[in-house]
Amino acid sequence: MKRLATAAVLLPLVIIFILKSSPFQFALLVALLALLGLDEFYRMTLPGRRGEGWLAAICGAASVFTVFATNPILPLFALTGLVLLFTLIALFRLQDIKQAAPDIALVLMGFLYVPLLLSHLVLVRMQPHGVAWLFLIMVIVMAGDSAAYYVGSTIGKHRIYPAVSPKKSVEGSIGGLAGSIIGALIARATFFPELAIADCVATALIFGVLGQLGDLFESLIKRSCGVKDSGVIFPGHGGVLDRLDSILFAAPAAFYYSWFFFKGCCGG
Repeated sequence: MKRLATAAVLLPLVIIFILKSSPFQFALLVALLALLGLDEFYRMTLPGRRGEGWLAAICGAASVFTVFATNPILPLFALTGLVLLFTLIALFRLQDIKQAAPDIALVLMGFLYVPLLLSHLVLVRMQPHGVAWLFLIMVIVMAGDSAAYYVGSTIGKHRIYPAVSPKKSVEGSIGGLAGSIIGALIARATFFPELAIADCVATALIFGVLGQLGDLFESLIKRSCGVKDSGVIFPGHGGVLDRLDSILFAAPAAFYYSWFFFKGCCGG
């Protein structure tokens, strides 16, 4: 009931915000999600370094706005600054020398995992038909998740990766991909007619597979850290990373597919 109530409140709000917001306003939302997601990541992986974790989360969230840079050097400059800043913090805040290398690796991993991948949502929003692409990602991922759950819980017998996620099955995974394809076809029939049938199948399979891998990767992190959920911000759903794990991996694929392969607008 908590999951349904939370979804019933949040999903309409997200849909309305995506429809009404400008790319910059949408980037503000993505930056907020990056901030909360990074905080969860560092709470799990670096529980004894809260001050440094918050500083890294703030800096990482701010890096989302580099997608608006007109000079391609600026995003590289920002990433270089983050690397130098936090490697120097590790150098001069030395506590346990045996933990120095793993700790700085986890700090930098957080930047790559959360804001780097998540910022692709802003790039998607800035594309022609950007709003439709955002909804397509949501439909493919959500339809895949729902289908995987129901197929897996009904007929799932062969575990796909029990060391990381004991309940996920091969049958559920295949059912999830079928659900993603159906979701993409529904998207084409309702709000995204510019998609060709080939686009529906390709995006459903690509985003669907990557979404499932993103889910498994976040489960790997949580099991490694000995936690059940990344956070508690969404009642019945866990944390920000628990809700965005699939989208984190699907968002870059959506941007690069729309950039390199989509032929539904502007002649290519």
